[in-house]
Amino acid sequence: MHTILNLIDGRMVHAASCKLIPVVEPATGHPYAQASASDAADIESAAKAATRAFARWSVTPAAERSRCLLRLSELVDANIERLAEAESRDSGKPISLARAVDIPRAAANLRFFATGILHTAGEFHDFDGGGVPSGMPALNFTLRRPRGVAGCISPWNLPLYLFTWKIAPALAAGCTVIGKPSEVTPMTASLLGELAIEAGLPPGVLNIVHGTGPDAGAALVHHPEVTTITFTGSTHVGRWIGKTAGDMLKRVSLELGGKNPFIVFDDADFDGPHGAIETAARAAFSNQGQICLCGSRLLIHESVYDRVREGIVRHARSLRIGDPADPATQFGALVSEAHLAKVEGCVREAARSGGTILCGGERIAPVHLPDRCRGGYFFAPTVIEGLNPTCSVEQEEIFGPVVSLQRFQDEQEAVHLANSTPYGLAATIFTRDGSRAHRVAASIDAGIVWVNCWMVRDLRTPFGGMKQSGIGREGGVEALKFFTEAKNVCVRI
Repeated sequence: MHTILNLIDGRMVHAASCKLIPVVEPATGHPYAQASASDAADIESAAKAATRAFARWSVTPAAERSRCLLRLSELVDANIERLAEAESRDSGKPISLARAVDIPRAAANLRFFATGILHTAGEFHDFDGGGVPSGMPALNFTLRRPRGVAGCISPWNLPLYLFTWKIAPALAAGCTVIGKPSEVTPMTASLLGELAIEAGLPPGVLNIVHGTGPDAGAALVHHPEVTTITFTGSTHVGRWIGKTAGDMLKRVSLELGGKNPFIVFDDADFDGPHGAIETAARAAFSNQGQICLCGSRLLIHESVYDRVREGIVRHARSLRIGDPADPATQFGALVSEAHLAKVEGCVREAARSGGTILCGGERIAPVHLPDRCRGGYFFAPTVIEGLNPTCSVEQEEIFGPVVSLQRFQDEQEAVHLANSTPYGLAATIFTRDGSRAHRVAASIDAGIVWVNCWMVRDLRTPFGGMKQSGIGREGGVEALKFFTEAKNVCVRI
């Protein structure tokens, strides 16, 4: 059985304790690898390596940092099949999705920040001395310097996609990194570590420590040499990280949960691959609903409610569920038995709360799965209607293939329903009325609003949530600013 090691100071090493965590293939329910069960001792080793490396990496010319990251992106592209197979096996997602989205996006993340760091512009101010006491003519400019060792904690749903989304801007900005991928899906981060060595990244610049949140993750957040923490995961854990890091005056970025509205007005384009119905289905069921940006609340104008309901149910029933390794599979396994039980419990609660399950609502019976998948974690795409908007199922993130339907009468009610949860990560609007689209987009509490599309991402734009969906922004110049300190230099003239 393959053993996943830590990358510390340029070498693949066992955890100090030599303990291991089983890594289970979601499609089968059987362990297929084991990962290092790291703790504070391993974080200490990684922090020492990262601190030593920072002294040189922070003053390495941007062009050389860019070259290293570009080489790493090329290696990701060259190993797309190997990485896609590993991602699919590790997470249960269809290999077609890993090939088309996850691995290409990981390479794009590295490439984007590798080139972006070469084109960032500084700030410059020509000051004439007027308007302030004791003013005098001066030139002011702003230097940006890397903050030090960054702790990057990534989730299990988009393992390599989000791991690179965090480490790429940190490394480009001149920080050194201790990455802590999810212990549930550690394989592709480990493979990336091997590729980083091949790409010539200096020892200690990128360290990857595997282990659980309470052991490795908590030690990373607590470590005094780690100045900056970026985390994607649950709101519950994000609150703890925010409190703990705040007490130590660390800089923190938290990308947390969402309960995202997908709003369909009566004048929407309904049909075709980019119409409201198929887009809503993708938003609900992509990656088995295990994306923080999934549209889990479908808000439909009452005059077109029946049409959209029929369309979303038809699409859910048509998805090809099967072995994630099969290129024809459209819908794979949930990530773990524990997560499957959570989703199942939420659907039961929906039924107890008066909801009507229009399709799905249960585990896929083994008889309907390929032989090797009969012990896997499969749950049917589920559509529910009739819930009170204030019930727990409508208020809390499920993070599974479950979408609820709500009617609305007018624009004001749609906005009210959209803003009625504690979260504010993303929203989608389908309408042909441009003025309405702008009004509603401006009124919704969400960090990103899509109009007549979903999951279209320009990496130059800021990404993050409002309310309980997190603090801080990732992407573009916002990410590079996050990993750097601004220093004003004032020169009298």
